[in-house]
Amino acid sequence: MSMLHFVALAPFIVAIIIPFLYKKFRHIHTGWFVLPVPLLLFIYLIQYLPLGGEAMEIVENTVAWVPSLGINYTVYLDGLSLLFALLITGIGALVVLYSIYYIANKRDEPLNNFYVFLLMFMGAMLGVVLSDNLIVLYVFWEITSLSSSLLIAYWYHKEKSRYGALKSMLITVAGGFAMLAGFALLYVMTGALGSATFSIREIISYADVLKDSPLFLPAMLLILLGAFTKSAQFPFHIWLPDAMEAPTPVSAYLHSATMVKAGIYLVARFTPLFGGEAEWFWIVTGVGLFTMLWGSVSAIRQKDLKSILAFSTISQLGLIMSLLGLGSATLYFDIPNAGSVYSVAILAAIFHLVNHATFKGSLFMVVGIVDHETGTRDIRKLGGLMALMPITFTISLIGIASMAGLPPFNGFLSKEMFFTGTLQSMTLDIFNVQTLGFIFPIVAWIASVFTFIYSMILFFKTFTGKYQPEKLDKEAHEAPMGLLIPPIILASLVVIFGFFPNLLAYTIIDPAMQSILPGLLTEGEQFDVKIYHWHGLNPELFMTIAVVAFGTLIYLNLDRWKEATFFIRERDPLNAFYDNGLDGLVTGSQKVTKLQMTGLLRDYILYMLVFIIGMITWTFIKFNAFQYDFANLTVVPPYLWIVILVIIAASISLPFISHRISSILVLGVIGFLVALLFVIFRAPDLALTQLLIETVMVVLFLLAYIYLPELKKIDVKPRFNILNLVVSIGMGLIVIVTGISVHAMRNDLDITSISEYFIENSKALGGGYNMVNVILVDFRGMDTLLEVLVLSIAALGVVTMIKLKMKGGEDI
Repeated sequence: MSMLHFVALAPFIVAIIIPFLYKKFRHIHTGWFVLPVPLLLFIYLIQYLPLGGEAMEIVENTVAWVPSLGINYTVYLDGLSLLFALLITGIGALVVLYSIYYIANKRDEPLNNFYVFLLMFMGAMLGVVLSDNLIVLYVFWEITSLSSSLLIAYWYHKEKSRYGALKSMLITVAGGFAMLAGFALLYVMTGALGSATFSIREIISYADVLKDSPLFLPAMLLILLGAFTKSAQFPFHIWLPDAMEAPTPVSAYLHSATMVKAGIYLVARFTPLFGGEAEWFWIVTGVGLFTMLWGSVSAIRQKDLKSILAFSTISQLGLIMSLLGLGSATLYFDIPNAGSVYSVAILAAIFHLVNHATFKGSLFMVVGIVDHETGTRDIRKLGGLMALMPITFTISLIGIASMAGLPPFNGFLSKEMFFTGTLQSMTLDIFNVQTLGFIFPIVAWIASVFTFIYSMILFFKTFTGKYQPEKLDKEAHEAPMGLLIPPIILASLVVIFGFFPNLLAYTIIDPAMQSILPGLLTEGEQFDVKIYHWHGLNPELFMTIAVVAFGTLIYLNLDRWKEATFFIRERDPLNAFYDNGLDGLVTGSQKVTKLQMTGLLRDYILYMLVFIIGMITWTFIKFNAFQYDFANLTVVPPYLWIVILVIIAASISLPFISHRISSILVLGVIGFLVALLFVIFRAPDLALTQLLIETVMVVLFLLAYIYLPELKKIDVKPRFNILNLVVSIGMGLIVIVTGISVHAMRNDLDITSISEYFIENSKALGGGYNMVNVILVDFRGMDTLLEVLVLSIAALGVVTMIKLKMKGGEDI
C-alpha cells in the first residue's frame, strides 16, 4: 500500500482517535487536532502538480479487497483527480480553521461528533476522486451522503436540521443506487467483451466498442442520475437549500467546494466514455442550463443570506455542468485536434470550478460572520454594516463581484469563457445543434442577468442602507481575526487568479483537460490555455455589458414586484412533490403494515407460506425442474417408522392440550426426536445444535410459563376456511414434489450435486474441514453478516432505550 492509498484513509484513521482527544483534552479546541490532517495532505498532494503542463497519470499498486469479484482499492491520480483532491484538502484546511472560531463554545457543543463527521466526509470525498474501481468509488460516494447528512443534522434538536438531513440522505442515496446500477451495467458490458472489469481506466479504453451495446444508454442515464442528485441539478436540487440548516463551516465546505462537486467530478470522469454521444450532449447541457436559470431566478426571491447562496450554488453548478455537456461534443471528432476548437467549454468548466470554490467559499464564511456577529441572516433586518464591519465588507465586495462576473476578478474571466463556449457551440454541425443551438447563449445570458441581480441583493441589502440595531439579536461589530483569516485567504485567491489567471493554465487546467478529453492531442502537445481580460470588442463583452445594464435596471425596480406571489413564496414549488411523495410513502406503508401486521401468528405464517409456494412453483415452471425417478430408494428401517410416527402423533396432539406445561414438554419431545433423526442421517453437528437449542428452550419456557395461569377453555365454533386448506395442501405438495425432484436429480449422472462443490472447496476456499461452519461463515458469509447486522441494530436499540431510561427520558 502506497502513500497515496493513505491519502483517503488518513482522515478516517484520525476520526477514530478524535473522541479520545476530545475527552482527554477538553480545554483545547478539538479543531486544532484536526487542522493538521487536511493541511499535511494538501502539502503532500501539491508536489504532484505538473509544472510543465504535461499529461499526468499515476496508478498505484492495487490493494486487494474482494479480488474474486474484481473489487480492489486502486489509486488513480491524474490532472482531474488532483484538482479535486487539492480543493478538498485546501478548502478543508481553511474550513477547519474557520470552524475553530465559529464554534468556539467547547463545553456546549459536541465537537467530537462534528469533527468525526467532517473527517469522514473529507476522507470519503478523497476516496471518490482517487479511486479507479467503480465499487470502491461507490462505497466512498455513499459515505459522503451519510457523513453530510450527519453534519447537516449536527444541531439535531432543530426540526429543520433533521428535515434537511433526511431530505439530503433520501435524494442523494437514491441517486447513488441508480449510479450503482449503471456501474453494474458497465461491468456486464465489459464482461460481454470477455474482460469484465470495474476499473474506470479499462472501461474508458473500451469506449469505442461499448457504444454499440444496447446497455450503453441505460448505463449512461443511471450514472447521470447519480451525478445530478449529488450536484443538485434540476429537479433534484431541492435538498440543497434545506441543507443550509447545517453550521456555516459545513455549508462552506460541503455545499460550495466539495460534496456538490462530486457529481461534477463524475460527469467529467465519464466524459471520455459517454462524450461524443448526442444523448450525453443534450442531457448534460440541457439539464445544466435549465438548472442555472432556475437557481438564479429562485435566488432573487430569498430573504435569508444562506438561502440566496444556496440557490446561487445550484445555479453555478448548472453552469459548470452545462459547460461539461457542451465541451463533450469535442469527442465526436476522431481526428486529433479536429475538435479541440470547441474545447474552450471544458476549459471554462475547470476554471470556473476553481473560481467558484474560492469566491463561494469566502461568501459562505462571510455570511457565517454576519450571522455570528449580528444574530440574523434575514436581509430585511440587515443593512448599514459597511462601516461597522469593514473587513467583512471588503471580503464580500471581492467575492460578490467575482460571482457577478465583474472585472478584474476571476469570476469575470470564467464567465466570459462561458459565453464563448455557448456561442461556439452554435457553430457545431452535429447533434442537430444547428437548429436548436441558438438557445444556449440566450439561456446563458438570461441566467447571468439574474446572477447579477442576486449578487446586488446580497451586497446592498447587507452592507448599505440604514443600520437597524433594534431588529438584531446583538450589536453588530467586526469579527475576530480567527474568523476572518480563512475568507481573506480565499478572497486573495479570487484577486490573484483574476490578475494572474495563467498561474493555473498549465499546472491545473491543462492536465485536467487532458484527463477529460483524452486523444484530442498528439503526444507531447498541450491545449492552448491562455486566459486574459481583454479580447477586444467581441460578442462576449457586449453580452456582459448588457447583463450589467439589464441587471441594474431590474434590481432598481424590484420593490415594485415584492408583493407578487413569486417573491412571497420563497420555498421552491418542487418541494411540494417531495413532501407529498414522502407523506404518501408513509401513508402507503402504514396501510400495507396494517394489512400485513394483524397481530395473529397464523396470518404471518400464511403470508410466508404463500410466498414460498409462489416462488418455488415459479422456479419449477421457469426451469422445468420437476423430475421423478423412484429407482434406488432406500429401505426405511422399522425403528425409523416408529420415530416418525411418534413425531406425527405428538404434533397432532399439540392443538388438543390445554395445559401449558404439557404442551411445552410435548414440543420438546418433538425437538429431541428431530435431533434423533439428524443422528440417524449422520449429521452429528446438527444433532448437537438441535439438542442444545431444544434443551435451553424447554428449560426457559418452563421457567417462564410456570408463573402464568392455566389456559382457559374457550368455546369457539370451528369454521371451515378454504384458503387455509388450499395453502396447507399446496405447501405439502411443494415439499413432496421438491423431495421427489431432488431425489431424481441425485440419480441423474448429468447433474452434479452442490454438496460435491462444498466437499471439494471447503478446505481450498474456506480454509476449514467442518463444511457446515465453512458454508455459514464463508460461502454464505453475506447472509451471516446481515444476521449479525440485524443483531447489532437490535443491540444498539436496547442500549439507546436503557440510556434514555437512565437519563430520565420518556417511559419505555
